[in-house]
Amino acid sequence: MGGTSSTEQQTSSSTQPWQPAQSSLTGILGQLGGINSGLSPTQSGAISGLLGNSGFLNQFTPQATGITNNLLSGGGANNQAGTINNAYSQYQSQLNPYASGANLNPYSTPGFSDAMNTLNSDITNQVNGQFAAAGRDMSGMNAQTLARGLSQGEGGLIQGQYNQNVQNQLGAAGSLYGAGNTTGGLLSGLNQQGLANQQAGLGAATTAQQFSNDPYMQQLNAASLQTGIPLSILQQMTGIAAPIAGLGSQSTGTSTGTNTMSGAQQFGTIAGGLGSLFSGAGNAYRASDERVKENKAKIGQLYDGTPVYSYNYIGDPTPQIGLMAQDVERRYPDAVIEVGGIKLVDYGKATENARRMRKAA
Repeated sequence: MGGTSSTEQQTSSSTQPWQPAQSSLTGILGQLGGINSGLSPTQSGAISGLLGNSGFLNQFTPQATGITNNLLSGGGANNQAGTINNAYSQYQSQLNPYASGANLNPYSTPGFSDAMNTLNSDITNQVNGQFAAAGRDMSGMNAQTLARGLSQGEGGLIQGQYNQNVQNQLGAAGSLYGAGNTTGGLLSGLNQQGLANQQAGLGAATTAQQFSNDPYMQQLNAASLQTGIPLSILQQMTGIAAPIAGLGSQSTGTSTGTNTMSGAQQFGTIAGGLGSLFSGAGNAYRASDERVKENKAKIGQLYDGTPVYSYNYIGDPTPQIGLMAQDVERRYPDAVIEVGGIKLVDYGKATENARRMRKAA
């Protein structure tokens, strides 16, 4: 990682601080070139499935159409409406004579005339028999007693039947009112069920389409991950290696005499460039590898015991104060990274514990 060049008269020299990263960059570029930017077979298959989805559903089209049309037309919820109406009409026709009062006349009541005839016969036989036994049959008193007996017997029967017919009328009217309400409620419920079936038909059509598309969407998502994950990794690798390549540029020139740069000086030059690169805006990393520093002297320590040194980078006489990556790595490994063989320290992470200890002191 360095070398020496010298000339007696005229020489041509070059520096290549990006040289350590060149093989990594070449490998990354090779991988990028191997990635197909077009659609993968899985992606093409999924998109073809979406575009040709109607073919997949063709085998279910008659059933789906029938179910949807049936639901949209109410799903047969009102099929029994006619039967319910007919039953109510029949019930109404049977009760109407009673509810209207047409049967209030006792003699219109079925069987009433027979009951009257039987009653008359029984009273006549009883009264006439009594007078005949006394030898007074066919007398005026016989006729009067018979008339009174018939009047009393028939009057009670007629009055009782009339009252019963009035009760029947009131009962029939109440039954018709209740049946009308029940029938109306049943028909209203069927209508509401029909509306619910129609709404379900719209939802069924939408849900069926979503279900049929779902497998293809899952394939697309999986294919996107297969493409995106490698690209993300390569992007991270490039983000580390590319800055190293930009630390310097190849330079050439001529001079007279002897020009020598040791490997340690080249190492220090790279370290200085790394420190400048990674300590820029939003980046806390600094090149702190003890191998790129000289004139190191411990001048103190942080609250957590981490040593602090004065030093200068090899090849750069500018005095510096800071930490050594090797010391930090033993205490806080996650605060140290290595780029191109040089250890860099995230000063924010490396001093976090010391800052907490200072605040607690």
